Amino acid sequence: MTGFGRMPRKEDARFVRGRGTFVDDVRLPGMLHSAVLRSPYAHARITSIDTTAAEAHPKVRAVLTGADLEERGLAWMPTLSHDRQAVLATDKVRYQGQEVAFVVAEDRYSARDALALIDVDYEPLDPVVDARTALDADVPVIRDDLEGKRDNHIFDWEAGDASATDLLFESADVVVAQDMLYPRVHPAPLETCGVVADHDAVTGKLTVWATSQAPHAHRTLLALVTGIAEHRIRVISPDVGGGFGNKVPIYPAYVCAVVGSMVTGAPVKWVEDRSENLMTTAFARDYHMRGELASTSDGTMLALRVRVLADHGAFNCTAQPSKYPAGFFHVVTGSYDLRAAYCAVTGVFTNKAPGGVAYACSFRIAEASFLIERLVDLLAGELGVDPAELRFRNLLTSEQFPYVCATGWEYDSGDYPKALQLALDTVGYTELRAEQERRRADDEYLGIGISFFTEAVGAGPRKHMDIVGFGMADGAELRLHPTGKAVLRISVQTQGQGHETTFAQIVAHELGIHTDDVEVVHGDTDNTPFGLGTYGSRSTPVSGAATSVAAQRVREKARLIASALLEVDPDDLEWTPGRWSVRGAPDSGASLKEIARAAHGDVDLPDGVDGHLDGSCVYNPPNLTFPYGAYICVVEVDPGTGQVKVRRFVAVDDCGVRINPSIVEGQIHGGLADGIGMALMELMAFDTDGNCLGGSFMDYLVPTAVDVPPWELAELVTPSPHHPLGAKGIGECATVGSPAAVVNAVMDALAPLGVRHADMPLTPAAVWCAIQGRPLRADLAIE
Repeated sequence: MTGFGRMPRKEDARFVRGRGTFVDDVRLPGMLHSAVLRSPYAHARITSIDTTAAEAHPKVRAVLTGADLEERGLAWMPTLSHDRQAVLATDKVRYQGQEVAFVVAEDRYSARDALALIDVDYEPLDPVVDARTALDADVPVIRDDLEGKRDNHIFDWEAGDASATDLLFESADVVVAQDMLYPRVHPAPLETCGVVADHDAVTGKLTVWATSQAPHAHRTLLALVTGIAEHRIRVISPDVGGGFGNKVPIYPAYVCAVVGSMVTGAPVKWVEDRSENLMTTAFARDYHMRGELASTSDGTMLALRVRVLADHGAFNCTAQPSKYPAGFFHVVTGSYDLRAAYCAVTGVFTNKAPGGVAYACSFRIAEASFLIERLVDLLAGELGVDPAELRFRNLLTSEQFPYVCATGWEYDSGDYPKALQLALDTVGYTELRAEQERRRADDEYLGIGISFFTEAVGAGPRKHMDIVGFGMADGAELRLHPTGKAVLRISVQTQGQGHETTFAQIVAHELGIHTDDVEVVHGDTDNTPFGLGTYGSRSTPVSGAATSVAAQRVREKARLIASALLEVDPDDLEWTPGRWSVRGAPDSGASLKEIARAAHGDVDLPDGVDGHLDGSCVYNPPNLTFPYGAYICVVEVDPGTGQVKVRRFVAVDDCGVRINPSIVEGQIHGGLADGIGMALMELMAFDTDGNCLGGSFMDYLVPTAVDVPPWELAELVTPSPHHPLGAKGIGECATVGSPAAVVNAVMDALAPLGVRHADMPLTPAAVWCAIQGRPLRADLAIE
């Protein structure tokens, strides 16, 4: 196959045969195993640590504590948000599950057993669990390790025009306001985090196999933390069983495994269990939001005002561009033509696990999209207008693109009303509303929820965005062998998205060769160009663009070589897929395979052409790309039990040009399941002592096939005008758009019972309490 279209994923051949290679499959001679001792307290001082009994265990090779790392200058490591995080706790623990000691043993069972032999004396401190009280004068200071720190404040950040927004609110006919919680959720990838570190004391070379979404960033950070020269570090990210943002950060155990290998002289493996993954690795969301939407009496939306309290846990580790510490900066106004907007965000420390990953959303866009879509439904209820009609009155039209939103970002392209109409037609909206009226008469509660979202993906441009000072550009290197077979090396890292297929299709599209003749290399810093990895739907918008440009450069170089081979002027050649031929004489030409051979042969090449057939590109995107979609969810609610059943879900997505529709649809299916999980069941809750109540899949529920309906998909294609392929990206869209559709549907079902709003997750208990007029705060066992 050449070019774009449906085709089976190339990587699936090894996966369906059980031939994938994951970090836990790595076996090295003399390899040791490790385990982490974690704090049982959310907040406590460490008065002493006695490792004598553990070190005496016959199979234990090393025990590391914070004091040991402090001697090496490794007690603290930088985070992606310019904070610092303890590798192993030295002064005190700041969240339940924080790393306190690291045991290296001959097998993983002995390493785990030895944890019980370590005696740690803790002095418990009062925990700060509720972000709403984190800035109170009488609460403990969590980050007293920071010089001069006297409170739990992290940052204040704002976007938009506060004065212009306030003026529009003063003149508005109608204002709706709502406090909302987007609760803490977890990416919960199928494969947990893990690492194998192998330090060679003779060569000084460090090789690390890691479950990484960003191998090059991990290499650089490991160099900064350990002091090992970066060119002596090789990070290999083999097959990765899902990431969803969870595998962007470096975790303390990664550093400990490196030190463990340096101390023992042997490779050290660490793989966490499911409870460790859920309780201590990077979470997402946890935003307390207040939104206000101003409108005229006829439903023309005027302005949006937002205040957010962001709970970032004990260390600020958010994987976000450093200029935008809180997100919300791209699309807080959603898909609507608002005259002004203002958003202010305050970040605080609490005694919870650190993080704030871009879990299937580009830097807090899921929260922003949820906020505006809930407000639009509340405004529709206030005005007595159908939610679809209100959206039609305010959606951006195709003539308005490129459109600069109220916070200053330029949306690239779209036809929003057409997408919404397609969703309404697909679901049979008019008939559903008629059914709803009939069933309400029989005290049956059918709900129809609409969500329209604009996503902003393809993080870059580098002038706007960086991670720990590294601009968010990515590269691609393409080389054709003398036989015409191609090798593409990319800097982004797949975690199931099908990069080996999609990127081969891009090369095939540009060069007219078969996808079977393209090998895609990724996940190895010694064999790929530098880049910041895969998250925020960066792959196709950034590295896919780099691949396209690199292939175009190969094609242009092939033209020059073909001119020498055919002894004609380069301007006399014309391109047909896979071949340069003489204009007006199509039989006189050379295939790409023949040109590749000539590039490595004795043809007298033109000036400036140095032989071989290759091309590369470091792509710095001129702008983000802005995919969008219209989603409609249909639910049935049992008011007696609070049970919600999702009956139908229609998703219309416009992600620009679709390289492989099958992969696009798979991404949408997964994202929709994510959204239903967050809306109805997923919750990382804590009790008043800071104990995590979601440490297993018995407590932290994720949706299964039983919980989701058959998805009904439709599409539009509005190419991005600045992307070489017109592609916009799709990986996170469904997770951004679907929670609001589900919640709007449940609130629509409960409207006759007087329910205006309830926070996610809409578990049966939460829905039942909302019906009783007693909203449930399930995230904290305080009220």
